[in-house]
Amino acid sequence: MCDARRVSSEPAVPAEPGAAPDIAALARIVARQRAEMDRLRDLAATSAVLERAKGVLMALTGISPEAAHEELLQRARAAHRTLMEECWLTLGTLVPPLPPGLTEATAESDAPPPTPPGGSGTPDTAKTGRAADTDAAVLAALGPALARVGTPQDLARCLHEHLSKAVGADAVLLYHRQPAGGLELIGHRGVDDTLAAQWRHVPPLSGVAALDALASREALWLEDPEADARRYSLIGAGDRAARWPSRAWLPVVTAGSADVVIGVLRTREGPFTPGARELMCDVAQLCAGRLRAFLTRPEPLAAGTADVLRAAFEALPGISVLLTPLRSPDGEVEDYRIEAATPQTVDAVGRSGRRLVGLRVLECWPAMAEEPLWQGWLGTLTTGEPFEGEPFARQELVSGSQELSTYSVRAARLGDALVVTWLRQDSSDRQQQRLADLQRLGRLGWATWNLVTHEAAWSSHVYALCGRDPARGPVRLEELPDLAVPEDGPALAGAVAELLSEGKPFDVPFRVRTPAGLRHLRAVAESVPDAEGAPAEVHGFLQDLTAQRSAELALFKSEQAVLTQHEMLQAERTLAGRLQHALLPLPRRPVRLAGLHVDLAYLPAQTGIHVGGDWYSAIELPGGDALLVVGDVAGHGLDAVATMAQLRFTAKGMILTGSSLTEALTGLNTLLLHSLDSHGTATMVLARYKPAQRRLIWAQAGHPPPLLLHKGEPRYLERPRGALLGATHTPVFEEAECRLEPGDRLLLYTDGLVERPGEPIEVGLERLAAAASAPATAARGSDASGSLGPLLAAMLPGERRDDVCVLDVRVPSAPG
Repeated sequence: MCDARRVSSEPAVPAEPGAAPDIAALARIVARQRAEMDRLRDLAATSAVLERAKGVLMALTGISPEAAHEELLQRARAAHRTLMEECWLTLGTLVPPLPPGLTEATAESDAPPPTPPGGSGTPDTAKTGRAADTDAAVLAALGPALARVGTPQDLARCLHEHLSKAVGADAVLLYHRQPAGGLELIGHRGVDDTLAAQWRHVPPLSGVAALDALASREALWLEDPEADARRYSLIGAGDRAARWPSRAWLPVVTAGSADVVIGVLRTREGPFTPGARELMCDVAQLCAGRLRAFLTRPEPLAAGTADVLRAAFEALPGISVLLTPLRSPDGEVEDYRIEAATPQTVDAVGRSGRRLVGLRVLECWPAMAEEPLWQGWLGTLTTGEPFEGEPFARQELVSGSQELSTYSVRAARLGDALVVTWLRQDSSDRQQQRLADLQRLGRLGWATWNLVTHEAAWSSHVYALCGRDPARGPVRLEELPDLAVPEDGPALAGAVAELLSEGKPFDVPFRVRTPAGLRHLRAVAESVPDAEGAPAEVHGFLQDLTAQRSAELALFKSEQAVLTQHEMLQAERTLAGRLQHALLPLPRRPVRLAGLHVDLAYLPAQTGIHVGGDWYSAIELPGGDALLVVGDVAGHGLDAVATMAQLRFTAKGMILTGSSLTEALTGLNTLLLHSLDSHGTATMVLARYKPAQRRLIWAQAGHPPPLLLHKGEPRYLERPRGALLGATHTPVFEEAECRLEPGDRLLLYTDGLVERPGEPIEVGLERLAAAASAPATAARGSDASGSLGPLLAAMLPGERRDDVCVLDVRVPSAPG
């Protein structure tokens, strides 16, 4: 041993130049290097096997890599095996099923001798060491990745990422067999959404490769596109079907049955290599654990556990339920099953307590899925963090009457279930909420002052009303007047002094300046005496009256403005009335013009304070003719009176200077259109009576027609053409003529006599005709009012809303 140790440590080159090399020493070095290489190769293979076994445990159980390694060690110790032996036994669960017709005996007799880890073999009978290491690395990396997937869609993405380089997978599909026998696509990657939607549901028909793979529980390899298309209905059509010339359908066998099949589609032509087939079968079995977790429905609780839980819930107060999530094939929570409920829990149709057990949440409360509570429950299931929803109100029967109660909902995870509780706020919480609402809506806050301990307390709203930072705390009662503006401080200080000395309560308004501006406040306080009757504590409140004071001030200003305006209008009315009487004097008795008896009447409106623009004129012209005029200017007040004066005097002047009636109306129209002081309109009737022939020639401008009574029969004269004065630059006026007989009566009037609000003027004209022909109004009176008193009384029984002007013209029955 000493010699060998000495020889191995000697250099491999001759000690002296020219000496022959030590052949034995060189052989030892080469052998040692080969042994080290074999050891490293065995170590690499051992590490790959260990990582592969850990991946299997992680995929089947969902545990972490550290936990999987510890599990393998514990199994090896318990069975008195080495760690490698336990790893190989664990990987033995992934051996693919034998081909049809090949028994285990023949397989063992025909199979080549087993190749130890790190050994070599021919490519036709076993994988090379490098291929085995690559597959082991793929499985080792896939195991931890599978532990992190949460849905079948995530699983499809994960498989696509790990198989795309290993076997050239371009698309991955996951199908789940439904109870009716068809298939449902639960995950996909590498195909577009349109194609996935078209092949989402596959009926249980013949010629479906995925169904055949599930039926035989063996992998199905489609590597001849033409032959496969004749036998199967391939996913896609036309160019899409030709896009994947090689496909594989791998059933996932769990507990002796297969309900999920994995489809691998490649754009690469040609068959799958034996190594790729073995790897894909291993991957399919590696996914069994995760798929079983996705697709397993939660079963009802065991009888013993269920009874204990339900008994516990029946003893609990309040409203609580225990919910088990019900998931869809893709892992999404569709609903919850009620496993236990307290007696106070009532659903939408009145079921409560034990009657709710076994029902679904959406059966009991259909609208729950649309509420934020549903998302909160999902978050608690996913993260484990408790959930508490926003408070909400509901009507309920309390002590025989309906009361609005406030609730909040809390949810906590219990294993795979949820405990959901509805918490009702107690009376103190409701009282505090009501007090806060009262202060906010009433714009007031409470305050107390302890006169013994000199402590004070304010509600938060008092700080806001006074514009004071809550960090500064409340002020003492004696300092309260310092918050007021200087003008209001003395009054508040006097009230506080009386309360402190005599216990006299006070109710004092005052103003404070805050960052928001000047604020009007009201302070109300009263004292609580001690045993000797001296004030010991003061209770009070402050109320914001800013809005009320602003409204009162605005109302006062508005009233002042109205009074001022009323006085101005009254003065204007007085001035307009005086001006009207000066311009339009009324005779005290009927007048005689050109053999006619003319009675005049003017009645101002009884509503409003403006004077109207109604006017008349009755004069005798040179030559013995009579001029009769009635007009009405639009509007009221001084402007109307001024316009009336212009029209009255201009009309008389034009007729006196020889203008015809139509020429006079045309001139008056031009006057209104071009007047700088008035841009209004007016109506008018101009009439000229020739006594020699008893002819009445008349024209009108938008005015109601005169009423003629012949032998007691009323008739309105047919109006000639005539436009409203001031309405157009091109008016057309015409004259009309009629003969008056002895005893005839002619009424010229303004529209105030016949118009009433909401009534057509035709009704007023009919009423005037009826009143004028009545015996009581047809007879001529002998008093100072002449003939118009009864007529006006009949036509105007109520309050007058407009001015009224009337000319009553009578033709004497006998000369004189």
